[in-house]
Amino acid sequence: MQRRHFLAASAATLATPFALAQSWPEQPIRWIVPYPAGGGTDVLARTVAEAMRPGLGQTIVIDNRPGASTNIGGDMVARAKPDGYTVMSADNAILAYNEHLFTKLPFNPEKDFSYLGAMARFPLALVVNPSFPAKDVKEFIAYAKAHPGKLNYASPGNGSPHHLAMELFKNRTGTFITHIPYRGAAPAVQDVMAGQVPCMFLDLAGGLPAMKGGKVRVLAIGSSKRAPSLPDVPTLAEAGVPGAEVYAFQGALGPAGLPEAIVTRFNAELNKALASAEVRKRAADFGMELLPGTPAQFKAMARAEAKRWGPIIQAAGVKLD
Repeated sequence: MQRRHFLAASAATLATPFALAQSWPEQPIRWIVPYPAGGGTDVLARTVAEAMRPGLGQTIVIDNRPGASTNIGGDMVARAKPDGYTVMSADNAILAYNEHLFTKLPFNPEKDFSYLGAMARFPLALVVNPSFPAKDVKEFIAYAKAHPGKLNYASPGNGSPHHLAMELFKNRTGTFITHIPYRGAAPAVQDVMAGQVPCMFLDLAGGLPAMKGGKVRVLAIGSSKRAPSLPDVPTLAEAGVPGAEVYAFQGALGPAGLPEAIVTRFNAELNKALASAEVRKRAADFGMELLPGTPAQFKAMARAEAKRWGPIIQAAGVKLD
């Protein structure tokens, strides 16, 4: 009798994760985007969420919670109940930069989240106003060295991938270029196009129309190989600046303690969405490289980026608190 009870209890225990994965989700899922609506992060989240809806059988509701360099959204998710009904878009800021930019964070990016899977990455490109005298990276570096501290660059804000991409470029080239932070990408790009600020690092997700339309001149792209959407633009390494690859990457997180069955199910549906025609088309339109894979691969990539950027941020002396 005791043996039968033991076997029955064991079977029930083993069945629980499977049953949980099959029953979840039983209600709409809240997907926090720590940026305003309309940007590359928001567009990707909405596109992927819609592609995941048929497989999950539930709606995913996008909730934009910008602020504090993504820390507001991150804190909300870190404190959320680990039931699979709160997830978020996570990028370089929350996963690689902020632990070096802030003296203290309200969460630990390595321990306080469940990594659900990477989604995409998009390279940043060095762009200048079309009237700027430098026609390539070599001339740009020469101009910057001839005018130390007098050449300004724009970014969407302190601690953004665009800001830190230029700090990496400065580190690799020994140039002194002054940072002009803006409140968002749109005004920064507008001022570069208008010639108010001569240059910036601009991501393909938001800047491809301006690049293809000739409103900015693209000197080089910070990817390991040339972008299919800009095949004539050299990489920074090809242009003589090795070790300066710069990507903005996106993935999905949940709170720590999510049941493994939910993590596995979410990851499977995420990867199916990334393989869908609609997501692949939108990714191509925005110059994104899709990154299907496992939660462990996503976490390893994020931690490697955090390790890589720590010394760069420290050398640049950038702090946000």
